[in-house]
Amino acid sequence: MPSLVVHYAFVGLLAATVLGAAFDRRSLLVALVVVTVPDIDAFIALFFSVGHRAATTNLVIPALGGAVLAVDLYAGEVSSVRTRWGAYGARVAWFCVVVYAVGHVLLDAITGGANLFWPVYDQFYSISGRLELSSQRGIVQTFVEGSGGMGDSGEIQMSTGVDPNPSGDTPADEPVDRIFPIARSGWELYVLVVGTLATAARFVVGYELPSETES
Repeated sequence: MPSLVVHYAFVGLLAATVLGAAFDRRSLLVALVVVTVPDIDAFIALFFSVGHRAATTNLVIPALGGAVLAVDLYAGEVSSVRTRWGAYGARVAWFCVVVYAVGHVLLDAITGGANLFWPVYDQFYSISGRLELSSQRGIVQTFVEGSGGMGDSGEIQMSTGVDPNPSGDTPADEPVDRIFPIARSGWELYVLVVGTLATAARFVVGYELPSETES
């Protein structure tokens, strides 16, 4: 599973490229808080069987958030979001909905799986496969065959640094190794470095072109 810092770097990259004029320290901070929320279920798993990558790591929450936001922005004559924060607030709010779903939930789904539709439907899904163009076979994809259900929350228990032994099958006398990952693969390290640098560069460079009179 991607570490939180990888999620942060990915969201920073998205913010630097998508938010446009709404990109600033405040909008970035809000997005980082939002992308942290799904990992609350690592603590929920300490008390309930429905825990990590299920209770808060699902697509139902951002879907409900998007529906509430759409009603506020478009259903009535007055929008509380626009009234208080203007176009800036509307853009950041929509970005946060995307961040929750794309920046965390779906990123988890391609790196070990997530209970995408809990509590509507209790089933962990993993998205994996490949898409390629072959000179002999044409377009080849294996995502349909490679992706699918893994089991429900009663069958799938994912370890975390908070709860390294959710299944309880480790002997009590063995030392507990709590691992809090930073990067577990080359692509995660790549996203971490590029996302961090892109976010920093966005603050330094901005979107404004220098004046032609500047040397």
